[in-house]
Amino acid sequence: MRLSRAVPLLAAALTAAALTGPSPAGAVEGGDHCVRQERVRVPGAALQRSVCLADLTTTGLAGTGYTDMADQAGLTTAGTRRPSGVPGIQVDGYFPDSSRFNATHGWQHDAQFVIRLPDHWNGGLVVTGAPGTRRQYATDTAISDRALAQGYAYAATDKGNSGPDFYRDGTRPGDAVAEWNTRTTQLTRAARRAVTQRYGHAPRRTYIAGISNGGYLTRWQLENHPELYDGGVDWEGALWTADGPGLLTSLPTAVARTLGAAREEDMYAAGFARGSEFLWPYHEKAYWGLTQKIYRAEFDPAYDPACPGPSAGSSPAEILAPCPADATYDYAARPASVHRAVARVALTGRIGKPLITLHGDLDALLPRAADSDVYARMIDASGRGRLHRYYTVEDGTHVDGLYDTHSTRLRPILPCFRSAFDALTGWVERGTPPPADHTVGRPADGDVVDSCDLSGNASARR
Repeated sequence: MRLSRAVPLLAAALTAAALTGPSPAGAVEGGDHCVRQERVRVPGAALQRSVCLADLTTTGLAGTGYTDMADQAGLTTAGTRRPSGVPGIQVDGYFPDSSRFNATHGWQHDAQFVIRLPDHWNGGLVVTGAPGTRRQYATDTAISDRALAQGYAYAATDKGNSGPDFYRDGTRPGDAVAEWNTRTTQLTRAARRAVTQRYGHAPRRTYIAGISNGGYLTRWQLENHPELYDGGVDWEGALWTADGPGLLTSLPTAVARTLGAAREEDMYAAGFARGSEFLWPYHEKAYWGLTQKIYRAEFDPAYDPACPGPSAGSSPAEILAPCPADATYDYAARPASVHRAVARVALTGRIGKPLITLHGDLDALLPRAADSDVYARMIDASGRGRLHRYYTVEDGTHVDGLYDTHSTRLRPILPCFRSAFDALTGWVERGTPPPADHTVGRPADGDVVDSCDLSGNASARR
């Protein structure tokens, strides 16, 4: 997508209400299709609505109320190949919650979820949580489509709060992010029960996967609830540690550069990669200011309470603008109470099930050196390295949509994510170990939009 369109699309993904509309024309009732639909009751849901559909993929659902293409803006390339023709049951609903950020379906209720149950099931379940501040349909193209095409049941959560004002949820610093973990655990347990009701037995395998904040959820779940999963794929997960590094240690430098108070050398020292400079102007407009101020407001509300104040802003320009005070934010010097708030959601590296991590070497929002490199060392230090594989994707960046603007300088990570998921299932189900940690080189020629060789044998670009 063009840069002039990218910022409005991403702003829309943060702020626009979800699509609603009539049932797709292909909805089917009766016969063998969607058998046992009436038996599927999501445990703990305050409300649920099920529908029998001819196609659960975005190919069939785009333009209907059963997905939200606007909330997926920027996550995948325009040329991503999408499967189709996966009939089954979709269950939408929400768990009891007191917050009201998510307006999808006109419910004005958080803790919303979607569960998809294909007619032709392979015995597995894939669970995810929304990336960024998006909602439950955000990864329909990136994760749901292929999972369904392979026969997996699928479940996704809005994490219990969404949008640029998510930090207003809860009463204590860190409450909103802590709820993300609780809601993911809740949905996993409920989805496993729903699968059992639909197919007559529990999933044989349950996997968790996610992008950005969804990658963080994958890490946290495998550390804290390994009994629920057989493994996971972490696509550039956010890193939270009580004493850093993390978002609040790297992004202040980026905000300072936006405001003319930091140099390129300061950016490199904060972890931003040499060679990523061409992406910085876009991130100045779409990510750095917004991300720093709303996460700082979540964990450290006493720092400059006037910005972002009670709301991140009332217009896209206000929402995306940085708080000037964040240019000098020093997480290390903040009170112990701030570090305790982050510690509530911090990662340890003590994963209990196999995990594959992917991170682009040109990520200009969550720089690899201050994120996944650190997390890989944490896993090794905890003695769990045998359960982990880490692949750096050459020319990958935080959102694949930027490939459409910079196709000669970037490559999408989604094909590598799909290859990593296949490698994970082979590892778990057949005992086939994935390749050792390495950088996945961009091939000198060939398709990078829909293929990715994780073996390390691909011919790298010269």
